[in-house]
Amino acid sequence: MGKYDAHLGKHAANYVPLSPLSFIQRTAEVFPDRPAIRFGDETRSWASTYERCVRLADALRKRGIGRGDTVAVLCPNTPAAVEVSFGVPMSGAVLNMINTRLDAASIAFMLDHGEAKVFIVDDGLLELGRSAAALAGVTPLLVHIADPARTGGAPSAGLTYEELLHEGAPGAAWSLPNDEWDAISLNYTSGTTGNPKGVVYHHRGAYLNALGNALEWALPAHPVYLWTLPLFHCNGWCFPWTIAAVAGTNVCLRTIDAAEILRLIAEEGVTHMCGAPIVLNMVTTEAERRGVGLGRTVDMMTAGAAPPAAVLERSARVGFRVTHSYGLTEVYGPNTICAWHSEWDGLSLAEQAVLKARQGVRYSVQEELSVRDPETMEPVPADGETIGEVMMRGNIVMKGYLKSAAATDAAFFGGHFHTGDLAVMHPDGYIEIRDRSKDIIISGGENISSIEVEGVLYRHPAVAAAAVVAKPDDHWGEIPCAFLELRPGALTTEEEIMAFCRDHLAHFKAPRAVVFGELPKTSTGKIQKFVLRARARGQ
Repeated sequence: MGKYDAHLGKHAANYVPLSPLSFIQRTAEVFPDRPAIRFGDETRSWASTYERCVRLADALRKRGIGRGDTVAVLCPNTPAAVEVSFGVPMSGAVLNMINTRLDAASIAFMLDHGEAKVFIVDDGLLELGRSAAALAGVTPLLVHIADPARTGGAPSAGLTYEELLHEGAPGAAWSLPNDEWDAISLNYTSGTTGNPKGVVYHHRGAYLNALGNALEWALPAHPVYLWTLPLFHCNGWCFPWTIAAVAGTNVCLRTIDAAEILRLIAEEGVTHMCGAPIVLNMVTTEAERRGVGLGRTVDMMTAGAAPPAAVLERSARVGFRVTHSYGLTEVYGPNTICAWHSEWDGLSLAEQAVLKARQGVRYSVQEELSVRDPETMEPVPADGETIGEVMMRGNIVMKGYLKSAAATDAAFFGGHFHTGDLAVMHPDGYIEIRDRSKDIIISGGENISSIEVEGVLYRHPAVAAAAVVAKPDDHWGEIPCAFLELRPGALTTEEEIMAFCRDHLAHFKAPRAVVFGELPKTSTGKIQKFVLRARARGQ
């Protein structure tokens, strides 16, 4: 034992497990009266929000929920979605925020796979939630988030969220996890084949990425943050915890509406927001239609398919200062950022847009970002031309996939997380995505598996062969484009194919463009998707 080890171990006085739950406790103590949440006519302080989170945690514990249990939540960006980000893990349980756009069967799978003990559902999604619960094998406690503004104050059937909170004591004791490696949340990927994979986050990673957001985006104290990013996307990219850390204000928004976003930006003094490029485009288009700007600079972090240069130019003129990031569910959301250099300010808007479209460099809280040959694991030359796979390594990488050791081992092969995305490394060390080896389509910020859509298309009696690729779209970023080869003598229409897919898929996954004709194939009969991607891009 060396001199720096003898009698210098971990103690309660010098070591506390890292957890983002500590952020809300501090902010409630230091800035108790500052606004934490605004929603409609309601404003809640940080002291009040903290008390409600403590009540939720205590109520869950009193109902036997604790470490290792899963609490599933199906709700839009309302105050409850912010509160469960703290209250559920405060109880020791794991939070599973579920995509509100999924169908009942997909949600039922997640309830079963995660073994949900409690299922908290917003009143606007109650029919969907009940259908999913009926299909599931587990029987979680169903809790209904009643919104008086929507129900007119009518009494609700079953246990409501407010009734559950009142089962908990406002000053109940709670503690940080004993181990920062404990799971804090469960998030499901779209996947490329079969069922989605359950990505497990730990407290340490959530803590670090929450701080990483503030550091990389240079967040000031007390920002006013508009929730245009779904809280079910990677726990809102860890921003519920980030906003607590900087004592900001969460402006909640039930649905994405460009006119409402412009109103909130003006009336609530919004300074920051996140979301897919489609949100940026929607708000920019609405502002242009009105012939108005934002009145001041509003920072927006966007990720997904890179915003078209034209959209970046237009949004800058309206008043948005756009920061482009990149990440995956497996790395807590944003993991790279197109860090800006002051010397780029002198470039034209078009030249700036080309630079901003790159995925950039690693977050400071991530240890390594590289582009490697997936076979040899050697880094590719930083020449902006050689394509390799994007890989990451560090503290903001998931624990792994729930109940899937094989998938976890494959993802971590060679000591790096394999993203499955293909990119080049530029001479300045910035990466730029060129393709997605998993054939995932990102439409309006939602991941769509081309293979899942193809599986439905192959069920249509007129279809002999199908391939789905991403087609660029100014509004959605990308849309699913289906190329179909029909059976001999079979007839169908684009409208019939789209309707068939909507009957068997969540509507956002259905193709928005259909092309009929013989599909290009290799000598072994494999469909050449790279040819179809070029066609979809109009090349």
